[in-house]
Amino acid sequence: MRRKLTLWAPFCLVLALLPSQTASVAVMSVDLGSEWMKVAIVKPGVPMEIALNKESRRKTPIAVCLKENERLFGDSALGVSVKNPKFVYRHLQSLLGKKHDNPQVAVYQKRFPEHHLVTDESRGTVLFSNSEEMQYSPEELLGMVLNYSRGLAQDFAEQPIKDAVITVPVFFNQAERRAVLQAAQMASVKVLQLINDNTAVALNYGVFRRKDINSTAQNIMFYDMGSGSTTATIVTYQTVKTEESGSQPQLQIRGVGFDRSLGGFEMELRLQDHLAKLFNEQKKTKKDVRENHRAMAKLLKEAQRLKTVLSANAEFMAQVEGLLDDMDFKAKVTRVEFETLCADLFERVPGPVQDALSSAEMSLDEIEQVILVGGSTRVPKVQEVLLKAVGKEELGKNLNADEAAAMGAVYQAAALSKAFKVQPFLVREATVFPIQVEFTSEMEEDGSRILKHNKHILFQRMAPYPQSKVFTFNHTDDFAFNINYGDLSFLGQEDLSVFGSLNLTTVQLSGVGSSFQKHTDAEYKGINASFNMNESGVLLLDRVVSVFETVVEEESTLTKLGNTISNLFGGGSSEPNTNVTEPVQDEKVHPESVKEQEEAAPQEEKQEPGEEQQQEEVAPTHEKTEGVDSKADLQDEKEGAKSGEEEKTTEEAAKTEAEKKAKHQKKNEIYEDVTVELQVKDILNLHLEAVTSSNKKLQDLTDRDLKKQEREKTLNSLEAFLFDTQDKMYQEEYQAVVLEEEKETILAKLSQVSTWMDEDGYSASTKELREKLRYLRKLCRDMFFRVEERRKWPGHLATLESMLNRSSFFLRSSKLVSEDDRIFTDVELKTLEKVINETSTWKNNTVAEQEKSSPTEQPVLLSKDIESKWALLDREVNYLLNKAVKPKAAKPKAAKAAKPNNNSTTERSSSKANSSKMEEKVILPKEETKDEEGTVKVQQEEPPIKEPTGQNTDLLSQSQPTDKTASTEGTEDVQQEEPPIKEPTGQNTDSLSQSQPSDKTTRTEPTERNQSENHKGDEL
Repeated sequence: MRRKLTLWAPFCLVLALLPSQTASVAVMSVDLGSEWMKVAIVKPGVPMEIALNKESRRKTPIAVCLKENERLFGDSALGVSVKNPKFVYRHLQSLLGKKHDNPQVAVYQKRFPEHHLVTDESRGTVLFSNSEEMQYSPEELLGMVLNYSRGLAQDFAEQPIKDAVITVPVFFNQAERRAVLQAAQMASVKVLQLINDNTAVALNYGVFRRKDINSTAQNIMFYDMGSGSTTATIVTYQTVKTEESGSQPQLQIRGVGFDRSLGGFEMELRLQDHLAKLFNEQKKTKKDVRENHRAMAKLLKEAQRLKTVLSANAEFMAQVEGLLDDMDFKAKVTRVEFETLCADLFERVPGPVQDALSSAEMSLDEIEQVILVGGSTRVPKVQEVLLKAVGKEELGKNLNADEAAAMGAVYQAAALSKAFKVQPFLVREATVFPIQVEFTSEMEEDGSRILKHNKHILFQRMAPYPQSKVFTFNHTDDFAFNINYGDLSFLGQEDLSVFGSLNLTTVQLSGVGSSFQKHTDAEYKGINASFNMNESGVLLLDRVVSVFETVVEEESTLTKLGNTISNLFGGGSSEPNTNVTEPVQDEKVHPESVKEQEEAAPQEEKQEPGEEQQQEEVAPTHEKTEGVDSKADLQDEKEGAKSGEEEKTTEEAAKTEAEKKAKHQKKNEIYEDVTVELQVKDILNLHLEAVTSSNKKLQDLTDRDLKKQEREKTLNSLEAFLFDTQDKMYQEEYQAVVLEEEKETILAKLSQVSTWMDEDGYSASTKELREKLRYLRKLCRDMFFRVEERRKWPGHLATLESMLNRSSFFLRSSKLVSEDDRIFTDVELKTLEKVINETSTWKNNTVAEQEKSSPTEQPVLLSKDIESKWALLDREVNYLLNKAVKPKAAKPKAAKAAKPNNNSTTERSSSKANSSKMEEKVILPKEETKDEEGTVKVQQEEPPIKEPTGQNTDLLSQSQPTDKTASTEGTEDVQQEEPPIKEPTGQNTDSLSQSQPSDKTTRTEPTERNQSENHKGDEL
């Protein structure tokens, strides 16, 4: 699938949820570094937030511990690495997409000698092997990490998540990017995009500075030194005009420089080696500490802490307890010593800057600002050397060095997700490594045919992507072509050695000749191969087709019009006309293909197959006739001119006829699929069987972890129940509700299970633990129930008593109203009185009966019965209150006596005199509503009604806060039942809203909120 790479604006401003049929709409990002990862999520109501891990930290070590019956991640895995380093796998990024003979694998083996690396016979890649049964590829281990990161995101978001954007280093080649995608596939994570980490940082910087971006280009350099590598990226920000959304901000990657091995981890290894040397010099033991893997793991952990502390302090005392043979280690290390150890590393700091400037063809004067990213840029010496290299007054530190990439990636995740809609922010990625097509073609030279090897650039260095291109071959028989990397001379020798294979894929095409036999009458246009560099920077071959072109005669406009008129008047036949050729629209090979806008190739390459042929148009020549002075020749001149005009008219007529004929011809392109066979030359992709096997392996490990977690949860619940219940048995409130025999029985069972726990419980199965817990809960259930009921009695009885008092007061007030002004019927009042009496009687009798019973018996007074009684009482009162709030039909006498206000007078004057009935229907509800607002005249005329109503309103607000909402709903129901007075009722509602602000808030807030959301949706 092709997708236009369009980004959107800050979530804090315009994050809106679109309609979706899925239960989960949250998305996540994973900033996948070499040593650490950061996970961010976006869900409705929570825009762009870093997900905390189980230790409540914002970043998690990329480490996996795999023992026989245990699997740990993050900090828990690092804790095991100090004791058993061979079971903990770290820095997996450097092994992705690498064959076993790659120099990078040898470097990894030197850094982590405790691991046993073997060769995967099917792919030639690396496998971690602890035993024949425990062999894992780097992709499988990374898949476990991604699955764990998704678990962190789901726990933080409190909903399932399957879509993610993952960051990768900008220098990752095709094999490395495919390895990350395969790892995500094993973890069942749907990758929306692999985004380069430098692009994610640039996006995070830009989306929060939209107002600062204008049509003037701003060049910013981001210098990112992480744990394993260093990159420098030049980004240009400016606004551009688009057809879809007008002027929008855009970032474009202009230049990239990198150093694969320059990072904080290499500095830590230097410190580790220095600490090992200091310990050996102390000669506390005869053994060499470098030969002990556990001791070296402890020194590496201390070296990491030492590097962090020396970034802020001039010296620090390194110390490790029980380093080797129970001997402690302690030594002072200064920042000067640290800088001396890493002097050659600091000399390489300016390298990525120069490479980025070279690839962008810029100078430092064109760079407005250099911004630091990555944790290792906090080393003071790095900042000192970099500041001197760029020649700026200061380095930018206005980005979160650790979380910028994760936040930019999660912004991109929401932009790509169908559940969110944000303002556009355009991004133009750049291809770091050029890709070319190589093939062999036959050429005729000196009367003989020779084979010539051709190379054509498909994607140049720093070419933008995602992008699609169509390459045309002129072969007429089956052939093959190769897809390889282009000129990589800009890479150093060390980078080339670890780069891997320079050959990507060999494409074998078959069926080219047979396609000619199917279309012998058509004109051959060549073989079109459609290539796609997708959003993740992965090259895909979408389709290969043979293209043929035919010319179809098209009816003239007059002929079509005549046939149409003839058919309209019955002259046409009902049968389809087989002699008419329908016009056929020109068909494109690829709707989303983009035209190549590259510099002109050398003349020799223009003549090779695959280049588009250009038709030359010859301009007509016009000859001028010289003037004649002799009058005798005037007649001849006129005759010649006449003859010339006739000849010219004939030529123009012929030309017009030819143009008309050409206009009635329609070109039709025919596409015939060609069979494609791919042979991967760098790193073979995992076969479907291998992917299925890896998925099953990872799922089995996940199921095992879940079962283990369930057992631990049950075990903890059983232990907590034992300790808690044993303590409660000696508390006064529990002793009061149990007999001595029952108490002894419970204590004996608790002691029995506790003894079983000490002997066999910690090795018991989950089922046994669950049965023990269920038995103890059943044994103590009656005791817990009696205690719980006694705790609820005071509050529940107080609430019921309050309800009885308020209901009785409401009943007495309603009875004081005269019969003429009474709102409630006698039946309604008697029903309420009956409920009050029955509830009061039930309460008194039940409480008295409960006082007579023993605390050790099952209680007669139950909290659920009390709740049902006050619910019945509350329902009856609310029914009457809702009826009281409904507008009452106005009396004609009151309508005549009431004095209208200015607004009502104006309305009456605008009505006709002969429509008094309709006018009465419109005005009366308005005057009545005005009375309900609290005018003095109405209150004086109906004092028996207003006083109880005010008391009832107070009772309503005190006893049940939700009654107010119910009253409002009742009013709205009445308005809907009387459509003839809808308009006056709306006016009255406005008057009522002015006098009662609380009602206005209740009625207007949902409407304003809906309008605001609709307005946002239209604007976005």
